Amino acid sequence: MESSFNSLTKEEAIDVAIVEIPTLDDCWNRIGVMGDRTCGELKRVIHCRNCEVYSAAGRSLLERTAPPDYLQEWTDVLADNASLNTGIGEGTLVRAADTISVIIFRLGNERLALPVSILQEVTPPCNLHTVPHRSDDLFLGILNIRGETLLCTSLSHLLGLESIAEPDSTSLTSTRRLIVAGRNQNKWVFPVDEIHGIYRFHLDEFKEAPVVIAKAAETYTKGVVTWQNKKVNFLDCELLFYTLNRKIF
Repeated sequence: MESSFNSLTKEEAIDVAIVEIPTLDDCWNRIGVMGDRTCGELKRVIHCRNCEVYSAAGRSLLERTAPPDYLQEWTDVLADNASLNTGIGEGTLVRAADTISVIIFRLGNERLALPVSILQEVTPPCNLHTVPHRSDDLFLGILNIRGETLLCTSLSHLLGLESIAEPDSTSLTSTRRLIVAGRNQNKWVFPVDEIHGIYRFHLDEFKEAPVVIAKAAETYTKGVVTWQNKKVNFLDCELLFYTLNRKIF
Protein backbone atom coordinates (compact mmCIF):
# COMPACT_ATOMS: atom_id res chain seq x y z
CA MET A 1 0.00 0.00 0.00
CA GLU A 2 2.76 2.42 0.91
CA SER A 3 4.72 1.90 -2.31
CA SER A 4 1.64 2.30 -4.48
CA PHE A 5 0.61 5.40 -2.54
CA ASN A 6 4.05 7.00 -3.00
CA SER A 7 3.86 6.39 -6.75
CA LEU A 8 0.74 8.55 -7.08
CA THR A 9 0.78 12.19 -8.10
CA LYS A 10 0.07 14.84 -5.45
CA GLU A 11 -3.54 15.28 -6.61
CA GLU A 12 -4.14 11.51 -6.68
CA ALA A 13 -2.66 11.09 -3.20
CA ILE A 14 -4.99 13.71 -1.77
CA ASP A 15 -7.97 12.04 -3.46
CA VAL A 16 -6.98 8.70 -1.90
CA ALA A 17 -6.64 10.33 1.53
CA ILE A 18 -10.15 11.71 1.22
CA VAL A 19 -11.80 8.62 -0.27
CA GLU A 20 -10.24 6.00 2.03
CA ILE A 21 -12.49 6.38 5.04
CA PRO A 22 -14.08 3.63 7.12
CA THR A 23 -17.34 2.15 5.85
CA LEU A 24 -20.06 3.37 8.19
CA ASP A 25 -23.61 2.27 8.79
CA ASP A 26 -25.32 5.61 8.23
CA CYS A 27 -28.56 4.46 9.81
CA TRP A 28 -29.51 8.09 10.53
CA ASN A 29 -30.02 8.58 6.77
CA ARG A 30 -32.20 5.46 6.48
CA ILE A 31 -34.24 5.03 9.64
CA GLY A 32 -33.24 8.09 11.65
CA VAL A 33 -34.26 11.75 11.59
CA MET A 34 -33.00 12.14 8.01
CA GLY A 35 -34.71 8.93 6.91
CA ASP A 36 -38.14 7.43 7.53
CA ARG A 37 -37.87 7.78 11.35
CA THR A 38 -38.66 4.10 12.00
CA CYS A 39 -35.72 3.59 14.39
CA GLY A 40 -36.96 2.38 17.77
CA GLU A 41 -34.21 4.33 19.56
CA LEU A 42 -35.68 7.70 18.54
CA LYS A 43 -38.21 7.51 21.37
CA ARG A 44 -35.32 7.39 23.82
CA VAL A 45 -32.74 9.73 22.26
CA ILE A 46 -35.17 12.09 20.41
CA HIS A 47 -32.51 12.97 17.79
CA CYS A 48 -29.80 10.89 16.10
CA ARG A 49 -27.06 13.21 17.34
CA ASN A 50 -27.83 11.98 20.87
CA CYS A 51 -27.42 8.32 19.87
CA GLU A 52 -24.36 6.23 20.74
CA VAL A 53 -24.18 4.86 17.16
CA TYR A 54 -24.02 8.37 15.69
CA SER A 55 -21.34 9.43 18.20
CA ALA A 56 -19.26 6.31 17.54
CA ALA A 57 -19.39 6.95 13.80
CA GLY A 58 -18.11 10.48 14.32
CA ARG A 59 -15.27 9.32 16.53
CA SER A 60 -14.23 6.67 14.00
CA LEU A 61 -13.84 9.34 11.33
CA LEU A 62 -11.72 11.54 13.56
CA GLU A 63 -9.59 8.70 14.94
CA ARG A 64 -8.86 6.87 11.69
CA THR A 65 -5.19 6.46 10.73
CA ALA A 66 -3.92 8.92 8.14
CA PRO A 67 -2.44 7.44 4.93
CA PRO A 68 1.37 7.42 4.54
CA ASP A 69 2.91 10.78 3.65
CA TYR A 70 -0.46 12.48 4.26
CA LEU A 71 1.07 15.35 6.26
CA GLN A 72 3.83 15.91 3.72
CA GLU A 73 1.37 15.95 0.82
CA TRP A 74 -0.74 18.66 2.44
CA THR A 75 2.37 20.60 3.45
CA ASP A 76 3.32 20.74 -0.22
CA VAL A 77 -0.19 21.78 -1.23
CA LEU A 78 -0.30 24.64 1.27
CA ALA A 79 3.18 25.74 0.28
CA ASP A 80 2.09 25.92 -3.37
CA ASN A 81 -1.05 27.91 -2.47
CA ALA A 82 1.07 30.52 -0.68
CA SER A 83 2.47 31.60 -4.04
CA LEU A 84 -0.91 31.93 -5.77
CA ASN A 85 -2.63 35.23 -6.48
CA THR A 86 -5.58 35.59 -4.10
CA GLY A 87 -7.14 38.51 -5.94
CA ILE A 88 -6.19 40.98 -3.19
CA GLY A 89 -2.69 42.11 -3.92
CA GLU A 90 -0.50 40.55 -6.62
CA GLY A 91 1.22 37.34 -5.53
CA THR A 92 0.50 37.77 -1.82
CA LEU A 93 -1.17 35.50 0.70
CA VAL A 94 -3.83 37.34 2.66
CA ARG A 95 -3.97 36.49 6.35
CA ALA A 96 -7.31 35.94 8.02
CA ALA A 97 -6.47 38.75 10.45
CA ASP A 98 -6.36 41.18 7.51
CA THR A 99 -9.89 40.37 6.33
CA ILE A 100 -13.41 40.49 7.70
CA SER A 101 -16.57 38.60 6.75
CA VAL A 102 -19.80 40.59 6.61
CA ILE A 103 -23.43 39.93 5.78
CA ILE A 104 -24.76 42.38 3.19
CA PHE A 105 -28.45 43.23 3.16
CA ARG A 106 -30.81 45.85 1.77
CA LEU A 107 -33.06 48.29 3.62
CA GLY A 108 -35.06 50.39 1.19
CA ASN A 109 -32.55 51.70 -1.33
CA GLU A 110 -29.55 51.34 0.98
CA ARG A 111 -27.09 48.42 1.12
CA LEU A 112 -25.79 47.81 4.61
CA ALA A 113 -23.42 45.33 6.23
CA LEU A 114 -22.83 43.85 9.67
CA PRO A 115 -19.91 41.66 10.79
CA VAL A 116 -20.60 37.92 10.63
CA SER A 117 -19.12 37.59 14.12
CA ILE A 118 -22.35 38.99 15.62
CA LEU A 119 -24.70 37.19 13.22
CA GLN A 120 -26.84 34.54 14.93
CA GLU A 121 -29.09 33.51 12.06
CA VAL A 122 -31.25 34.66 9.16
CA THR A 123 -34.82 33.46 9.29
CA PRO A 124 -38.05 33.93 7.29
CA PRO A 125 -40.64 36.36 8.66
CA CYS A 126 -42.86 35.24 11.52
CA ASN A 127 -45.68 36.66 13.60
CA LEU A 128 -44.84 39.92 15.34
CA HIS A 129 -46.51 40.62 18.67
CA THR A 130 -46.74 44.25 19.69
CA VAL A 131 -46.31 45.24 23.32
CA PRO A 132 -49.06 47.57 24.68
CA HIS A 133 -47.78 51.06 25.54
CA ARG A 134 -44.25 50.06 24.49
CA SER A 135 -44.23 49.29 20.76
CA ASP A 136 -43.45 52.25 18.52
CA ASP A 137 -41.56 53.11 15.32
CA LEU A 138 -38.26 51.84 16.79
CA PHE A 139 -39.38 48.96 19.02
CA LEU A 140 -41.72 46.92 16.81
CA GLY A 141 -42.53 44.19 19.33
CA ILE A 142 -41.46 40.67 20.25
CA LEU A 143 -40.93 37.52 18.19
CA ASN A 144 -40.69 33.84 19.04
CA ILE A 145 -37.77 32.30 17.14
CA ARG A 146 -36.97 28.66 17.88
CA GLY A 147 -38.66 28.93 21.26
CA GLU A 148 -36.73 32.07 22.27
CA THR A 149 -38.50 35.40 22.78
CA LEU A 150 -36.53 38.19 21.12
CA LEU A 151 -36.98 41.93 20.70
CA CYS A 152 -37.66 43.20 17.20
CA THR A 153 -36.52 46.70 16.23
CA SER A 154 -36.62 48.85 13.11
CA LEU A 155 -33.12 49.44 11.82
CA SER A 156 -34.58 51.72 9.16
CA HIS A 157 -36.03 54.01 11.81
CA LEU A 158 -32.85 54.02 13.87
CA LEU A 159 -30.73 54.95 10.86
CA GLY A 160 -33.24 57.44 9.51
CA LEU A 161 -33.73 55.56 6.23
CA GLU A 162 -36.78 55.85 4.02
CA SER A 163 -38.77 52.61 3.92
CA ILE A 164 -40.20 51.41 0.61
CA ALA A 165 -43.01 49.48 2.29
CA GLU A 166 -44.20 49.53 5.88
CA PRO A 167 -44.48 46.15 7.69
CA ASP A 168 -47.92 44.89 8.64
CA SER A 169 -48.88 45.54 12.24
CA THR A 170 -49.23 41.83 13.11
CA SER A 171 -46.86 40.05 10.73
CA LEU A 172 -43.88 40.85 8.56
CA THR A 173 -44.39 40.50 4.80
CA SER A 174 -43.17 37.31 3.15
CA THR A 175 -40.79 39.19 0.86
CA ARG A 176 -38.59 40.20 3.79
CA ARG A 177 -36.15 38.41 6.06
CA LEU A 178 -35.21 38.68 9.72
CA ILE A 179 -31.63 39.05 10.89
CA VAL A 180 -30.90 37.85 14.43
CA ALA A 181 -27.71 39.50 15.66
CA GLY A 182 -25.93 40.03 18.95
CA ARG A 183 -23.77 38.31 21.54
CA ASN A 184 -24.74 36.04 24.42
CA GLN A 185 -28.11 37.19 25.79
CA ASN A 186 -27.99 40.58 24.07
CA LYS A 187 -29.76 39.63 20.83
CA TRP A 188 -31.82 41.79 18.51
CA VAL A 189 -33.98 41.06 15.48
CA PHE A 190 -33.98 43.38 12.45
CA PRO A 191 -36.46 43.06 9.56
CA VAL A 192 -34.64 43.64 6.25
CA ASP A 193 -35.90 43.87 2.68
CA GLU A 194 -33.35 41.55 1.10
CA ILE A 195 -30.33 39.42 2.01
CA HIS A 196 -27.48 39.55 -0.51
CA GLY A 197 -25.24 37.05 1.28
CA ILE A 198 -21.98 36.76 3.22
CA TYR A 199 -18.79 38.20 1.71
CA ARG A 200 -15.18 38.63 2.81
CA PHE A 201 -13.29 41.90 2.32
CA HIS A 202 -9.75 43.03 2.97
CA LEU A 203 -9.57 45.72 5.64
CA ASP A 204 -7.92 48.08 3.14
CA GLU A 205 -11.09 48.01 1.03
CA PHE A 206 -13.05 49.90 3.69
CA LYS A 207 -13.07 53.67 3.30
CA GLU A 208 -14.07 56.29 5.82
CA ALA A 209 -17.71 57.32 5.62
CA PRO A 210 -18.35 60.75 4.08
CA VAL A 211 -19.55 63.37 6.55
CA VAL A 212 -23.00 63.53 4.95
CA ILE A 213 -23.49 59.77 5.48
CA ALA A 214 -22.20 59.88 9.02
CA LYS A 215 -24.66 62.65 9.90
CA ALA A 216 -27.63 60.98 8.22
CA ALA A 217 -27.04 57.68 10.05
CA GLU A 218 -26.02 59.32 13.33
CA THR A 219 -22.46 58.04 12.92
CA TYR A 220 -23.59 54.39 12.81
CA THR A 221 -21.63 53.92 9.58
CA LYS A 222 -18.16 52.68 10.46
CA GLY A 223 -16.89 52.53 6.89
CA VAL A 224 -17.91 52.19 3.26
CA VAL A 225 -16.99 49.34 0.94
CA THR A 226 -17.75 48.78 -2.74
CA TRP A 227 -19.61 45.58 -3.63
CA GLN A 228 -20.74 44.78 -7.18
CA ASN A 229 -20.27 48.45 -8.08
CA LYS A 230 -22.59 49.47 -5.24
CA LYS A 231 -21.79 51.38 -2.08
CA VAL A 232 -22.29 49.39 1.13
CA ASN A 233 -22.34 51.07 4.55
CA PHE A 234 -20.56 48.92 7.14
CA LEU A 235 -22.35 49.53 10.46
CA ASP A 236 -20.74 49.95 13.86
CA CYS A 237 -22.45 47.07 15.69
CA GLU A 238 -21.12 48.09 19.13
CA LEU A 239 -22.63 51.56 18.83
CA LEU A 240 -25.78 50.03 17.36
CA PHE A 241 -26.38 47.70 20.30
CA TYR A 242 -25.45 50.36 22.84
CA THR A 243 -28.05 52.75 21.38
CA LEU A 244 -30.76 50.08 21.27
CA ASN A 245 -30.17 49.15 24.91
CA ARG A 246 -30.27 52.82 25.93
CA LYS A 247 -33.39 53.73 23.95
CA ILE A 248 -35.54 50.67 24.56
CA PHE A 249 -34.68 49.56 28.10
